[in-house]
Amino acid sequence: MDPVTEPAPRPRRKRMTGKERREQLLTIGRTLFAERGLEGTSVEEIASAAGVSKPVVYEHFGGKEGLYAVVVDREFESLLRLVTEALTSARHYRGKLEKAALGLLEYIEGNPDGFRILVRDSHGGTGTGSYASLLSEIAGEVEYILAREFDRHGYDDKFAPLYAQSLVGMVAVTGQWWLDVRKPHREDVAAHIVNLAWNGLSGLEQRPSLDPRRRRKEMERAEKRAEKIAAKEEKAAARAQRKVRRDEGADQPG
Repeated sequence: MDPVTEPAPRPRRKRMTGKERREQLLTIGRTLFAERGLEGTSVEEIASAAGVSKPVVYEHFGGKEGLYAVVVDREFESLLRLVTEALTSARHYRGKLEKAALGLLEYIEGNPDGFRILVRDSHGGTGTGSYASLLSEIAGEVEYILAREFDRHGYDDKFAPLYAQSLVGMVAVTGQWWLDVRKPHREDVAAHIVNLAWNGLSGLEQRPSLDPRRRRKEMERAEKRAEKIAAKEEKAAARAQRKVRRDEGADQPG
């Protein structure tokens, strides 16, 4: 009779450290909050997804509200740091706007869950940084930059807050729209935002780009088109003037 072999013992899972468990819960909470919101997510769901009991969640965060607050604060600080660095890294003002717009879109593309939480779910009642307060912080940075530029050019700097809110709102609302549609590509979206903000409706570039060389070529093409249009208008005006003179001559008595 063959000896009975005992089944090999299962390898014991490595026990997480407190820091590792905390990060695991934050990652799981971030995903669930993005999908269902704060109210739609329960401690039971968070614990089940992490493979732990509910008391573990309470031990680390005091409940889902505490976990949510940390998730939102992290996203708030991450996005604020990214945009602030973009605004301070470029020397030229168009470059600042380009980097800030592109930075926001890159954040949205790489952190859609985090951005959804900031936009949809964060609010003052949680005591955490909300999307509105985030935009206010960014607008403050932009206002400071604009005020210096307005003063340098002799403009009234009391309007700097208005322009700052307008610029930040343009980028932020477009970012929310792009979060779902994801078309066109982020570089193209950033280029068109800057095109409108920098040139205004009356001076829009036909093919906006973040590449300075492509912009120069487009400007050269635009200048040539403008020259052709001006030449046509000049010829049309000359023809009209000759016609008027002929008509006046025909009306003169012989």
